[in-house]
Amino acid sequence: MNPPLALPQTEELKVLIVEDDPNVRLGCEQAMQLAGIPVQAVASAEAGQRLVGPDFPGVVVTDMRLPGMDGMQFLRALIAQDAALPVIMITGHGDVTLAVEAMRSGAYDFIPKPFSPEHLVEVVRRALEKRALTMEVESLRRRLHHRDAIEGRLIGRSPQMEKVRRLLLELADTSVDVLIVGETGTGKEMVARCLHDLSSRHAANYVALNCGGLPDNLIDSELFGHEAGAFTGAQKRRIGKIEHANGGTLFLDEVESMPMAVQIKLLRVLQERVVERLGSNALIPVVCRVVAATKEDLRELADRQKFRADLYYRLNVARVELPPLRERREDIPLLLEHFMLHAAQVHQRPIPEVARDQMQQLMAHDWPGNVRELRNAAECLVLGLRRDFGASPSPEARGASLAEAVENFERSLIAAELRRQNGNLARSSEALQIAKTTLHDKIRKYGLAG
Repeated sequence: MNPPLALPQTEELKVLIVEDDPNVRLGCEQAMQLAGIPVQAVASAEAGQRLVGPDFPGVVVTDMRLPGMDGMQFLRALIAQDAALPVIMITGHGDVTLAVEAMRSGAYDFIPKPFSPEHLVEVVRRALEKRALTMEVESLRRRLHHRDAIEGRLIGRSPQMEKVRRLLLELADTSVDVLIVGETGTGKEMVARCLHDLSSRHAANYVALNCGGLPDNLIDSELFGHEAGAFTGAQKRRIGKIEHANGGTLFLDEVESMPMAVQIKLLRVLQERVVERLGSNALIPVVCRVVAATKEDLRELADRQKFRADLYYRLNVARVELPPLRERREDIPLLLEHFMLHAAQVHQRPIPEVARDQMQQLMAHDWPGNVRELRNAAECLVLGLRRDFGASPSPEARGASLAEAVENFERSLIAAELRRQNGNLARSSEALQIAKTTLHDKIRKYGLAG
């Protein structure tokens, strides 16, 4: 007896049996179950259609002769939706012409009645192996596309940004809620938009709300909506942001600014996935991913009772931490070039050359406004506007190449961190967010040992 089919760990493949004869249907089900293959069975093509989407994780076995929509019509509808879906046809004795027509229409194989359970299992196994390979290739293709798309938006070669991109690839096509943490200007909304655009919900609404940009008395109505007459001035029904995001993504920026009373209502939405408009008792089901962003430590705010602890834990299912620009200075030249290219296109100006002393200033600056501030600086450079970043290059850096300037800064950063940590290698590597072996190599390279 063959061992149970080895199925992909990401998604369990299954078999859908469509057969109107209850005895044959039961026999097919039992054959699959004995072979260790997940199975579901229905009596009509119409019922089968409701269960098979464009990326159905499995194969379909259908009888040719069915009440209502027949097997041939069902086959053509399935192949039109997903040409790579293996469909196995069960044909009656003597239906050779129909079997040939089915194969020409895209059927994977056909099984003439009567057939043995072993033969059915053998054909299904081959079809499942083909489906597993197809889905694996498609998954790889999507991941490569997603990776290219993320690299085009979240620019940087630093280990910190590579870590962020890997995490987004893992999270993008899941339904898990996400908390994005980062200083002002680090690109929190860009990350939220990436999570939406690279997910299966990309065709649905992406709805953004800045919780800090609305008065307390308006955020309730903005989020949950209201019925006509719910309060003074509510002349007609309004659909709230949560309801509008149904099927898509709701992005809540500066979530730390949300009033406590609204936090309680949001927690209920996250737990029960229903929303209730102001002035209504009707519960409206909503299925959307919630992505929240904050520049504050929500755990600390919760400890100080400035933010609800239960909401914090509910939002913090998956966490993306964005590094400030001063902690990934090696990305500054690449980001600057990207922003100058964009600004030059917008303003129809040539791309300026950045002098070595200017680059030294840019590399030395602490960038309290992070990537957003660097983008503004790039625009100023393209427009020929002078900006002083308050950092003069050291005498030895003047006339240095870009690579030498970057190395000078790397040496000074490592030396400063070693002084702060009293020479402790483990704490320094953790603070600098690099491997201890890498830090050790750089200490030797720059002659910082001893």
